[in-house]
Amino acid sequence: MHLSEAERERYHRQMLIEGWGEEGQRKLKEARVFIAGAGGLGSPVAIYLAVAGVGEIHICDADRIELSNLNRQILHPEARVGELKALSAQKTLEELNPHVRVVPHAEYLDASNAERIIGQPDVIVDCLDNFETRYVLNEYAVRHNIPMVHGAIWGMMGQVTFLHPPETPCFRCLFPEAPPKAVFPVVGATPGIIGSLQALEVLKYLTGVGKNLKGYLLVCEGDESEVYKFQVERAPDCPVCGYLTA
Repeated sequence: MHLSEAERERYHRQMLIEGWGEEGQRKLKEARVFIAGAGGLGSPVAIYLAVAGVGEIHICDADRIELSNLNRQILHPEARVGELKALSAQKTLEELNPHVRVVPHAEYLDASNAERIIGQPDVIVDCLDNFETRYVLNEYAVRHNIPMVHGAIWGMMGQVTFLHPPETPCFRCLFPEAPPKAVFPVVGATPGIIGSLQALEVLKYLTGVGKNLKGYLLVCEGDESEVYKFQVERAPDCPVCGYLTA
């Protein structure tokens, strides 16, 4: 896919990365990414994918912006309180980069509509805040052989991993049971860090540059300024991906 002179200038600094170049940038321009959630994690993910030049970004969120969201959800200015997050995300991203196509989905994602809403993206990004929808997203990704970048936060702690069974575990392997529902604490810098790492995982995968977190869970303990990387394995009896063979 052709890059315009404006695009070459816009993306010049990232194209200097070894192995990226024009070929990597064209791969991004041709790519389609589905982001589930336009909140604390979805904000930095969507912003950094858009400014990097990912050609088509689908972002799904049925909620409306509330004042209490604004300490972390940097896609949305205060003037848009009450608006749908997906539509607000589209406005922000198109202002940041008119070269990308943004498709909003202002509806709740579940098993009955996943096929229609998600379609066949190159990669799925889990920026959700509940396990019920995460399990739907995971099952869809496994069934359609689509890699998924998972991220989650709590307070000053966050985690990220790259999931693509049978090469890696799936989300259900790592979290077979959902924890009790709760209103969790969060400071905006935490999803800023984790969402940025998720965006980087997507960009590495799409360009083929660098090494993804396959088989590893990266945990960031912000309160102690420590980062850990844990090896994770598939659950042989996983009800979602257990039938797959490497």
